[in-house]
Amino acid sequence: MFQKKYAIIFFLIVNCTLAQLPNNSAFDSLSNKSYEYLRNGFETTIYNKDKSKIYVQVWLQKAKAEKDNYHQLALAYKAYVINADKSIRLFYADSMISNAKKTNDDELIGSSYMAKGIIHYNRNEHSKALDNYLIADRYIAQTNMTPLNYQIKYGIAQIKYYLGFYDEAISLFRECVGYFKNENDRAYLNSIHCLGLCYNQTGNYNLATITNQIGISEGRLFEDTGMEFYFNHSEGINQCSIGNYTAAITKLKSALPEIIALNDDTNETVAYFYIGKSYWSLKRYNDAVTYFKKVDHIFQKKGYILPNLRRGYEYLIDYYKQHNDTESQLFYINQLLKVDKVLAQDYKYLLKKIVKEYDTKELIKAKNAIENTVVLTRILACIIVLLMAVIIMYLIQKNRRNKKLFEELMNRDTGNHMHPSDTIFEGLESYPSASELAKQIPEIPETESNDKQPTRDITPAIEAAIVKNLEKFELNKKYLEKDMTVTKMATILHTNSKYVTKVIAKHRGKGTIEYITELKLDYIIEMLKTDSRYRNYTNKALGDEAGFRTTQNFTRAFKSHTGITPTYFSYKLKKSINTGDSQ
Repeated sequence: MFQKKYAIIFFLIVNCTLAQLPNNSAFDSLSNKSYEYLRNGFETTIYNKDKSKIYVQVWLQKAKAEKDNYHQLALAYKAYVINADKSIRLFYADSMISNAKKTNDDELIGSSYMAKGIIHYNRNEHSKALDNYLIADRYIAQTNMTPLNYQIKYGIAQIKYYLGFYDEAISLFRECVGYFKNENDRAYLNSIHCLGLCYNQTGNYNLATITNQIGISEGRLFEDTGMEFYFNHSEGINQCSIGNYTAAITKLKSALPEIIALNDDTNETVAYFYIGKSYWSLKRYNDAVTYFKKVDHIFQKKGYILPNLRRGYEYLIDYYKQHNDTESQLFYINQLLKVDKVLAQDYKYLLKKIVKEYDTKELIKAKNAIENTVVLTRILACIIVLLMAVIIMYLIQKNRRNKKLFEELMNRDTGNHMHPSDTIFEGLESYPSASELAKQIPEIPETESNDKQPTRDITPAIEAAIVKNLEKFELNKKYLEKDMTVTKMATILHTNSKYVTKVIAKHRGKGTIEYITELKLDYIIEMLKTDSRYRNYTNKALGDEAGFRTTQNFTRAFKSHTGITPTYFSYKLKKSINTGDSQ
């Protein structure tokens, strides 16, 4: 039922006979050309037998003249296959395969078997076609040649169609349509045509019509209308299937002249059957019988018939029974028995091969893919479990650490920042007043670097006064003001920034910024401990309360100072108070 598919690489097998060797001048002019030149010349003249035959013959003679150049010999014979008459194509195909095998090139060997399979398919020798497809598949499986993989899919799909495995054929033809759309216009159109035929056989008549329309539209878009009559042929079958018998007859008859011109016996037979069936349904029995006889005529000549054409013999037997023509009735009964024998033999072999050697291989491939997926899934599951275990261990350790830090923070005295100055400066009779202190402290220009400024000793009295003012600074919580800097502190303490830095370093044991930051944080921590309202504050509100410029500065300082976040500390405080356990 399928048209002859010649469009994919070496599938372009045209009907022409090789002539005698070209004249000496033409041969001599090409004999010194490269193989690439000869191949390009052949491909560009493939539809002109008088020109292409010269390139083919010079190609083969050049390859034969070179010792052991099996690769070019195989390619030259493949070109011969394309140009040769149908009756001798198999001879050249065997030479092509013989030389291809000597190259140990899986791609070349596989494509050669594929080409031979197509020759058998075009001769309606489905069993031999399938044998060669399966051999080709084994070789191509060892390569990364995607085009050849899809050519094999296409060939296997044709066999599945012939066997009646329409759903499986549809799946393969859809893959071919998807691949060839951007790779090969004619192969793409062939695949669409086959898909439409499959839809018809599965009863998807509307989809079959749409597919045929797409094929015609795409062909015109590609400026390739050479398949249009095949789509009309397919639509004629479809119209017969839905009961539009007159339309079916019209479409099928319009496609017949070009099909006959191509010597496409298969589709010619199909057209005759469906025209006959349409006439039979219109009760034009004599016309129907004429076309059913044409089907039998081709069967007698070729010994080949499609399974779905068998019904034509039943119509003929019934017709002659009604007309009491026992001789003709007996003749077509015997013909039907022959048809059944041919189909049984072909089906038995094909069914066994396609299930055992192709479908089983695909099942094993799918099985291996699933098993690999299961292994991968198990590995991923183990990795996930391991990661989860690591995360859980990390969270447990983090929780223990945070709990310990919380307990240490709860036990820390954050409410007392007073450092009695009377124990530090024993023997001092008095401290300078603020105004006196300001007069006694030298001014240090802000532009002078502290590193280059000569060290000035602070008198004990001035030092004591600064410390006293520092205690007032702490008592009055002046550190809660925003943007508290060394310069601003110096103003509050009635001194200069240099002395502030020295006094804080000596009496508080830290840098000025660190000192201010810790005062702010200790204040917030104490408020969180003692005032329940603060536990409901947001981090932004807590940061504002402590005099931090931004929420980010506050949370970062809190985490650095305590090891935990303010959110966690508030949460643990609430929980410990609610349970009555500070632990």
